[in-house]
Amino acid sequence: MLKKILKITAIVLVVFVAALFAIPYFFKDQIKAKIAEAINESVDAKVSFADADLSLFKNFPNATVGIEKLVIINKAPFEGDTLVSLGELNLKMSIKEIFKGKDEPLNIQGISSTNGLINIIFNKDGVGNFDIALKDKKEDTKDDKSKPLSLKIQNYKIENFTFRYIDQGSKIKMVIDSLNHEGTGDFTNSKLDLTTKSTAKVSLDMDKINYMKNVKLTLDAVLGIDLEKSKYTFKENKALINQLPLEFDGFIQMVDAGQIYDLKFKTPTSSFTNFLGLIPSAYASGLDGVKTTGDFSIVGFAKGQLTDTTVPKFNIAIASNNASFQYPNLPKSVQNIVIDTKIINETGILNDTYVNLDKLSFRIDQDVFSAKANIKNITVNPYVNAALKGTINLANLSKAYPIKMDKPLAGILKADVTTEFDMASVEKSQYQNIKNAGTMSLSGFKYTDENNKSMNISTALVEFNPSKINLKQFNATTGKSDIAINGVLENFYGFMFKKQELKGNFNMSSNQLAVDDFMTQGEPATEKTAAKPTEAMKIPAFLNCTINAKANTVLYDNLKLKDVSGRLIVKDEKALLENFKTSIFGGTIGLTGAVSTKEKVPTFDMNLGFNQVDIAQTFTQLEMMKKIAPIAGIINGKLNSTIKLNGNLDANELTPDLKSISGDLLGQLLSTTINSKNSTLLNALGSNIKFIDMNKMNLNDIKAALTFDNGKVNVKPFDIKYQDIKITVGGTHGFDQTMNYNLKLDVPAKYLGSEANAFLAKMSPADQAKLQNIPINAMITGNFSNPKVSTDMKSAVSSLASQVANQQKEKLTQKGASALNDLINKNTKAKDTTQAAKTEKEQKTQEVTKKASDLLNGLFKKKN
Repeated sequence: MLKKILKITAIVLVVFVAALFAIPYFFKDQIKAKIAEAINESVDAKVSFADADLSLFKNFPNATVGIEKLVIINKAPFEGDTLVSLGELNLKMSIKEIFKGKDEPLNIQGISSTNGLINIIFNKDGVGNFDIALKDKKEDTKDDKSKPLSLKIQNYKIENFTFRYIDQGSKIKMVIDSLNHEGTGDFTNSKLDLTTKSTAKVSLDMDKINYMKNVKLTLDAVLGIDLEKSKYTFKENKALINQLPLEFDGFIQMVDAGQIYDLKFKTPTSSFTNFLGLIPSAYASGLDGVKTTGDFSIVGFAKGQLTDTTVPKFNIAIASNNASFQYPNLPKSVQNIVIDTKIINETGILNDTYVNLDKLSFRIDQDVFSAKANIKNITVNPYVNAALKGTINLANLSKAYPIKMDKPLAGILKADVTTEFDMASVEKSQYQNIKNAGTMSLSGFKYTDENNKSMNISTALVEFNPSKINLKQFNATTGKSDIAINGVLENFYGFMFKKQELKGNFNMSSNQLAVDDFMTQGEPATEKTAAKPTEAMKIPAFLNCTINAKANTVLYDNLKLKDVSGRLIVKDEKALLENFKTSIFGGTIGLTGAVSTKEKVPTFDMNLGFNQVDIAQTFTQLEMMKKIAPIAGIINGKLNSTIKLNGNLDANELTPDLKSISGDLLGQLLSTTINSKNSTLLNALGSNIKFIDMNKMNLNDIKAALTFDNGKVNVKPFDIKYQDIKITVGGTHGFDQTMNYNLKLDVPAKYLGSEANAFLAKMSPADQAKLQNIPINAMITGNFSNPKVSTDMKSAVSSLASQVANQQKEKLTQKGASALNDLINKNTKAKDTTQAAKTEKEQKTQEVTKKASDLLNGLFKKKN
């Protein structure tokens, strides 16, 4: 009996479990249809989701409906903007809900979602993108149809959300990132207590000025909720801003015009530890063991309505008096800390908000530093009045506060600066309304980065006046380099506060400047960074400055440039180099050119002038010149040349894209000799054209013209004189080192070898002198490291043989004709001619013909 009961029980369990697996598949389409219907009947937007599924296991005995990749896209006037994007949305409900009919509502008990984005936008007309509810076209309809979804939420949870709020009219942007929030309460009641937990990072920008960046917030609170009145009252709560604790009291209520605020907040204690907790964790460390004296408190309220035209009145007071702190294991303490700051709005109009930093001061050892500032009229035309005065020993900062630095700082900073300005005057460059005065100096500064590169500033002095900031003196060394700079910086406030152009004019000098000292070293590739594309290099769009530079020596890569001078103009994402001159390779190089990163593909355009530079060094140490004329590296001598280049640059490293380069080169060789010993190409030519000694080639005063485009160099034919041989060279080669050249040689017969000399031996010097030079063609293909040389030398010898034969034949024919004419003339003059005379004439004619025939046969006997 027991076995039978167990067997039946087992069967029931199997059927039940199978049903739990099967039911979701039977009702999946019904659930998807209900979700789609609910959304479409509720919103005026483009809505999509990848999939919807049903699970009976996640929250058993309740069911869970899961929606993947739910996206809501706005229609006009926010066409294409994403309002909501949810990676996953889960709805918890009773299992019986899935058996309801099509028109019966689904009661939702719980909601959870992960990896979400909520994007709230107000345009310049004050219209919000979140108002997507469908307007009821039949307002007088009396039939209340049941809705597909009904909310009876007991709990909800969101993880890893991002909330963006952008008000284009007031230029406010707030981002709440890494938002995690959950709440538990019975929303079936009109009044309930909601227990919540929240963490987030908050950033706030107003009119391009950043006020908060990734400020960490934590709030655990019990909210009393009155759903009928839309009123939310803070009961028990504990908030942290970074590590600063705050407590809230009061309520927020939603009304038709906006929200009503009646809130009070304060720090639960007045210990100065509260201030240290306010510092972002990226610049701070734990507060355990910190010794503090004095107090620090934040007390404030916000009361009134937040509407389209008003804000709640508020008053926030931040105060500390004669406080101090010292971290454990650090030798220095910060003493005599005084903070007196108020942020106040007394009218409910946002522009009437003002900030008074009446005093901020502190002392480390004997160095005292203080500041004060007043800011008002913040939204219409912000006005700032501020002053800084004091001395800071930078070495003491890391001894008094646990700054996260790989290497400690050193140096003495002194400031005595006052400033008074309004933003409208800054925008319009109305310097008569700007009052800047004072100086700031830095001496003995030393900083070492993570790559162990150090920067030492012996002296830096800045002077402030209404229209400009004068860099009176800046002397620094780093690595092998030393630099001295002075000049003027204009429109500094326009750049800082309104993102306007930063204008400047500077003079720089150096005894030695090593370019590597100022290059940043990229991070080594890892599994995480290998797939990440490198960020393209850009010339900053905000820069508009001129730098006049001189340096006795500049070290760049493997080059050593002497007596360098020139002007660099940076403007409109373009760097223009004017009148650049340097002594190098035994001569001088001049350069004018430009680099632009304004377009997606950076470009360059430059003109180069070489004067008396060493050819071998130029064409072996400059990579671009090596590509243009690889063979020039074995030439000893001087070069005068002009080169025009333009093309594209690699966006990440700003190096030339060889395939895109076009331009031309005109050059003249001076006092040149050839060292063919290490040239594979010249050795191959010498092997095929033995009558030319490549080391004795005379290249003096040769003028060459080259053009290059699409990765190929075209050499216009030019002549080389070797003894009494004329050589014409022309052809092409690629930047990939492949080549196709033609050599045309105009060669005297004496150079054509033993076979040709055998012909010449049977000719008189006078006849040899009458011979024409023999043309020889040579083809050079392959590449510079493995050249292939072919000549038509055999055809040249055959041409010589034909020329010799034709000359001898012509000569003998002329001799025979001359002798025959002489005999005929004698016969004409003798009126009495005997038969014997005729016989003698015939014999002589036959004798002449036989001799000519014997001579020709002897000449060509060997050839035949």
